Amino acid sequence: MSRPIRVVFFVFYFEAWDALDAVYRGMLADPRFEPIVVTIPRKLTGYDKFRDEKKMSAYLDAQGISHERFKFKKSKDGLARLKELAPDYVFLNYPWQRNYKKYYQIEHLVEFTKVCYVPYFSTSLVQEPGQEGVAPHQYIQPTHQLSHMVFLQDKDTKAAFDREGRQNAFLTGTPKIDALLAAKDTVEPVWPIHRELQPTQQPFRLLWAPHHSYDQGWLNFGHFSDECEPMLAFARTHPEMDIVFRPHPFLFGTLTDRDIMTQDELDQWRSKWDALPNTFTDLGAPITSILLASDAMVTDGVSFIGEYPLVTGKPAIFWEKPDHWEFSPLGKIAEATTVKVHTMEQVEQAISEAQAGTLPERTEQIAALVHAVRPQPATAAQTIIELVAKDYS
Repeated sequence: MSRPIRVVFFVFYFEAWDALDAVYRGMLADPRFEPIVVTIPRKLTGYDKFRDEKKMSAYLDAQGISHERFKFKKSKDGLARLKELAPDYVFLNYPWQRNYKKYYQIEHLVEFTKVCYVPYFSTSLVQEPGQEGVAPHQYIQPTHQLSHMVFLQDKDTKAAFDREGRQNAFLTGTPKIDALLAAKDTVEPVWPIHRELQPTQQPFRLLWAPHHSYDQGWLNFGHFSDECEPMLAFARTHPEMDIVFRPHPFLFGTLTDRDIMTQDELDQWRSKWDALPNTFTDLGAPITSILLASDAMVTDGVSFIGEYPLVTGKPAIFWEKPDHWEFSPLGKIAEATTVKVHTMEQVEQAISEAQAGTLPERTEQIAALVHAVRPQPATAAQTIIELVAKDYS
């Protein structure tokens, strides 16, 4: 080998860096590889322009990860710089190409390098309406079709790739799952609200995490507009409790873009929420740190219903919206780990049980989920690294 295998991690979705982190760190420690991280801007739902590269960079700085920042106004210039780096492989953790600048989209990357895709989400939990088995958006997008290698979490999605006649999919598990399962031993719990009710007495710590999907066109799990006022009232009447609001990164943009709430309505609610002494809005801290620090979680979906029990060993309180998209077979295993509620009264009852230590444990269901999401004993990151090395040789 004349030089190490050069791999560029081409990223804007810092909220899911954990899908790539172990692969990057493994390559950094491996003399066969030369990994380089590059940060780029993104345009999420509700954004009027591409932005957030600075957030991605700041996140990596906090993790001590050296990186090159692509702050080019024109993505064509960024593409030219990427070509100068001459990567043998480019790793992505986000599939939807509409959120990338034009010349950072996969059809331009594959002209000069091999693209590898590691899904940013932990598990494929949801089926599309009218479809049986794996949702098509998990395997028919340009990212799936044009990538040289796609590293998958579960055997059902691998079978879907195989049925399409493509040979680019590999069942490895996902580094994200490995990171979630290892978090108890490797991650320091961090809670963003610092107060004591009395000397040595800590408040009960509740994490509230609403999803962004709002209609039958896409997932249909989120119902923040129904949750926000009851949760505000709950926070006001429970000063003994800390409540951290962790919105999906797309939530605010979706609310205004789809005319579910006006910007003024959202701003007014945020102002009231953030003014309380026992609340906090978290927009991007490492999620495993907050999960571990919490005593309970309330969420309307999707991935947190599986991720919370994997990290904490406790069930999520699943505030279920009627008529959401059906769960996949794996999603049903994750759903079984939750405590389901449908009204604010039931939410309050479940939180009260969590405070009292009487919330159902779901121990067997969580063990079944762990078994389902880890297809092999080896870590996904090391498996991916060896597959890339073999492909290069």
